[in-house]
Amino acid sequence: MRPPEPAAGRAAREVRSQGSAAGRAAHEVRPPGSVVGRGVRVVGALAAGTGTALVELAFLLAAGAVVLACATTARGRRASARLVLAGAGRLAALEVRRLRLTGGVRAPGPGEPEELEELVRPGHGGRRALAYIAARWPVGILGGMVLLLLALGAGTGTQLVWSWVHGENYDDIPPTLPILMYFGASGVVLLFLDITGIMGVTALDRALARRMLGPSPTERLERRIAELAETRAGIVAAVDQERRRIERDLHDGLQQRLVALAMLIGRARRGRAPELLDALLLQAHDEAKEAICDLREVAWRVYPTGLDSLGLREAVSTVAERAAVPVKLCYDLAERPAPTVETAAYFVVCEAVTNAAKHAGAGLVTVHLARRGTMIVVRVDDDGHGGADPAGSGLSGLARRVAALDGRFRLDSPAGGPTTVTAELPCG
Repeated sequence: MRPPEPAAGRAAREVRSQGSAAGRAAHEVRPPGSVVGRGVRVVGALAAGTGTALVELAFLLAAGAVVLACATTARGRRASARLVLAGAGRLAALEVRRLRLTGGVRAPGPGEPEELEELVRPGHGGRRALAYIAARWPVGILGGMVLLLLALGAGTGTQLVWSWVHGENYDDIPPTLPILMYFGASGVVLLFLDITGIMGVTALDRALARRMLGPSPTERLERRIAELAETRAGIVAAVDQERRRIERDLHDGLQQRLVALAMLIGRARRGRAPELLDALLLQAHDEAKEAICDLREVAWRVYPTGLDSLGLREAVSTVAERAAVPVKLCYDLAERPAPTVETAAYFVVCEAVTNAAKHAGAGLVTVHLARRGTMIVVRVDDDGHGGADPAGSGLSGLARRVAALDGRFRLDSPAGGPTTVTAELPCG
């Protein structure tokens, strides 16, 4: 793979500008239905949380009574403790499932708590779950009070407007202009306060679950140490695999051409006929050019030197132009990433596009590169038949390369397709 010609570069820039505009539009426009749906889920989860808060309060009172009743014997204390802790674990798991309704869970970074649905697991129940529901039920009651105020305000406003529409004065309040302005402003302020209260209680509910059910600082450090050890082992394996691949490329490709070149030169030295000598030298010249091309390809796969001079934009454009299938490129990075991130992103695109062309039978490949917060997201979609093996040498090598940068690598390739390869690389 070599740098593109100027005309190809202009075409690539046109494709990238279209992709950048589309990417910005996708980030700036949010469908109204998604906002409304999220609001409905939040209100529903808050209402359900009021019900579970009452259940938790009843459970705590019943648990206290059971523990006091069984406190006379050691066996009774142990049995009641097991019963109470098991019930607390079930209630905590129920709360976690309820919190999933709120949506918008941010993907955790390295060392951060896992998704809420994974917080309650073996070893995280028991006393921690009991402490959580003991601290959580007042939050649920508070959420119920906020919803009650919202319902009362909405009901009063509806009744007031209904009476005015039908020519009646609710509580002898006439619909004069000052009255309408007063009630309109009051309604907007109260609605804002209610929405703020709902958002605050929801955030408090989620923070409480993460704080009391999530991993402790010691567990996070242990997990981080395990991740670093795994990443280090992955780097060693990736380097070893890359070394073997280079050796195989040199042995099967370049070495064979050099052997053929040496044989042709030897035959030319021993030849006497001028016609045969010219033909052998011509073949040797062709073999030498092919050997140079193979050597450049091997060197480019070790490290694409075009990244240094041209940057990621042009290097990825070259991949798109030279691919065996049509590739649509959407490049939406305003600044040039760090060299290590550029290299990882480049190899993700190369491997994913190559797999789509060779193994997936794809008719179209779409490559997206965009920045999301502190991460550069590389996503490659193809419309092939799917079924990619994540344990394959190429994809597993990509996963290790991305993990070495504390990034995340995902492969979604169901049978029948489509296939999506996603890499999230930290960029500061």
